[in-house]
Amino acid sequence: MYKDELIQLHQFLVYVLKNMDEEYELKEECKDYLCLNISPHHIHRTKAEHKYAIFVLSTTISEILANNNGGTSSNISNGLSELVKRSKRELIRYQDDGSLKYNKIKM
Repeated sequence: MYKDELIQLHQFLVYVLKNMDEEYELKEECKDYLCLNISPHHIHRTKAEHKYAIFVLSTTISEILANNNGGTSSNISNGLSELVKRSKRELIRYQDDGSLKYNKIKM
């Protein structure tokens, strides 16, 4: 995907999360995503950072759905968790190349 497409997907997922927040009150569940300090409006952030944020946000949303809608399988959130790990390794590798001027994301 192109960076602008990732940003659009990131924005869509933020809207989904905000909509879910009205129903479930999600402060604690969103902690991992909020700690990233990456929003769709941060267009200066790298493609890898937005991709990582998308995977973290997707995992958060799938876990919320699995916990609140008993019938949803945890396989989705497990698969997304694996994508988060891969994306984090990619982001760290990118940061280690010295390409980023920002602070590294803590593991």
